[in-house]
Formats: sequence, C-alpha cells, structure tokens
Amino acid sequence: MCALAVDTMPSQATRSSLSANKSFLRSFPGVLRILQLVMGAALWITIASTSYSGGVHFVLFVAVFFWLLTLLFYFLTLLDKQDLVPILGGDRWLLTNLIYDALATVLHIAATIVVAKSTDDNSYCTLPGYNYRCPYNTYLAASIFASVCSLLYLLTAACFIHKKCIGGQSIV
Repeated sequence: MCALAVDTMPSQATRSSLSANKSFLRSFPGVLRILQLVMGAALWITIASTSYSGGVHFVLFVAVFFWLLTLLFYFLTLLDKQDLVPILGGDRWLLTNLIYDALATVLHIAATIVVAKSTDDNSYCTLPGYNYRCPYNTYLAASIFASVCSLLYLLTAACFIHKKCIGGQSIV
C-alpha cells in the first residue's frame, strides 16, 4: 500500500507543474496584456517620479492597482492557473476578464481626465523666464500614457466581448 502511494506522487507532481500557455503568448489578448503592462508601468513610473498633489493621487492609485492586477491576470492565464481563482475562475474566466477590462477602461479614462486637467493647470510654468519646478511635461507624458492604457484596455474588452458573443469560453 505504501508503494502505491509513492508511485502516484510523481504523476501528481507532473500534472501540477508550471508550463507556459504558448498560444496565449501569441494571441491578441496576450499581446495586449503585455502592452498594458508596459504602458501601465510607464504611467505609474512617470507619476511617481515627480512630486504630485491633488487628483494625481487618484491617477497613481489607478495606475498601480490595475498594473498589479493585470500582472496577476497575465500570469494566471499564461500558466493556465485560472481555475485556482475561487468564484471568478474556471468557466467564468472570460467574463471575469471582460468585466475587469471594462472597469479598467472606465477608471483609466477618469485618470486621463484628471491628469489632463493637472496638465492644463500647470501650463503657466512653460512660459519663458519661469524658474521653478514645472510638472507640465511630466503630466503631459502621463496624460498620453493614461490615454494609451485606456485604449489598450478598451481593445481587450472589445476582444472579449467578441469572444463572448460568438459563444467562446476561453480567452485564447
């Protein structure tokens, strides 16, 4: 009986091993997730590298929060471990991703508006002869990154809506 238990252990270990889902890496949603991670990192690094105030705190929160969640979603899908997510994983993973991307789109649009307003509020410091710290260029770059993030999350949500409408159950 003990030998039987030992024999079943290696087969269980091979079933739970980690391997990359290569079809997800080459898929449209997989490429979009990578671009979301790159643009999201650019957004929060840009904001965090300057002294910020007011509504820009919201922009930083949205950027970091969704960057971390996107990283989690990316690796769960890449490693085919979405079944480990209670309630939201398994057969509901496509719908979970769709709702996540729709929410990320809305909040990134709000963040874009906030940082664009901050850019406009600091446009005075681009005048010749202004010798103090000017966050205008930083906020302008953050506005661009936030709007690109919004577009990427919107494209991913549209991709998942299409997959859901044609009866798909999988992200890939």
